[in-house]
Amino acid sequence: MVPTSTIEMPQPPSLQQVKIDFQHLSALYRQPLFDLVQQARQVYLTHWQNNEVQLCELLSIKTGGCSEDCAYCSQSARYTTGVENQRLLSTAEILPRAIEARDRGATRFCMGAAWRGVREGTAAFESVLETCRAVHQLGLEVCVTLGQLTATAAQQLKAAGVTAYNHNLDTSPEFYPNIVTTHTFQDRLNTIRHAQQAGLSLCCGGIIGMGETEDDRLRLLEIIANFHPPPESVPINCLMPIAGTPLAEQAPVDVFELIRLIATTRIALPRSKVRLSAGRTRLSREAQAWCFYAGANSIFYGNKLLTAANPESDADRALLSELGLTPQPSRCDPVRPTA
Repeated sequence: MVPTSTIEMPQPPSLQQVKIDFQHLSALYRQPLFDLVQQARQVYLTHWQNNEVQLCELLSIKTGGCSEDCAYCSQSARYTTGVENQRLLSTAEILPRAIEARDRGATRFCMGAAWRGVREGTAAFESVLETCRAVHQLGLEVCVTLGQLTATAAQQLKAAGVTAYNHNLDTSPEFYPNIVTTHTFQDRLNTIRHAQQAGLSLCCGGIIGMGETEDDRLRLLEIIANFHPPPESVPINCLMPIAGTPLAEQAPVDVFELIRLIATTRIALPRSKVRLSAGRTRLSREAQAWCFYAGANSIFYGNKLLTAANPESDADRALLSELGLTPQPSRCDPVRPTA
């Protein structure tokens, strides 16, 4: 394994010594399943007392044609996946989608663009900033995922009303070169540093089922759990194998491994939202119920995640109601125009 000391973590100099290490996470993860889930449930009840689930809706605002070679991604220009390239959507095209999401009960509107990273000063980035300002006016929490980010771009996003920046680490630093070669794990950490220094909340998690080991998943969690401040939300994605990508033939993740990881994440990050993300279409209602019981309290909502399928909104609301869970209210108030 790569020693943690060789990774330049995105943390300020005042950060205290790392408190959560791999050995501790491994011991938690590998205890009997019921003991682990019971412990995670207690942590959840201590910090999240209203049985609320955050509903986030995700929209691809620029699809396909990405220069990166992420092995899981249908939008890479290096693979033939059948995804059609789509130009950057305008604010006028995006705003009705945000209003529809809000009316369906979503409190966070996430926008993703398939490109290597932000280039401030360009017409494309100025359009994204305009859109962020407009969505913020609706009273929605605004989350964007735009690839690599400079310190200046992060500050501009914050000023435009962006609430959170999503930048997943995907997997452990040891396994990362098997998944991406066009940028490094450290590049990801640098973007996270810029986002946090600008005062943006961090949405950072990973993808499981890409051929990594359970230890790789725990190494990823070790790094995320020691960010300062901790991520506001941690998406746990199950790989959706896409025809034409290098990972097209990967087998589904064992559901008990998913539950174990959610429970361990809940214990390691008690105040972070744990988001049950991509791959829910391959989970039964019972499996999703287990995930919520083990500590998940956020989902992507709506029938599409960028280019992948997601459960229908009505089905999600029915499941939450049956489990006695309620949608989390918005943490943002609508911005009223001044005279």
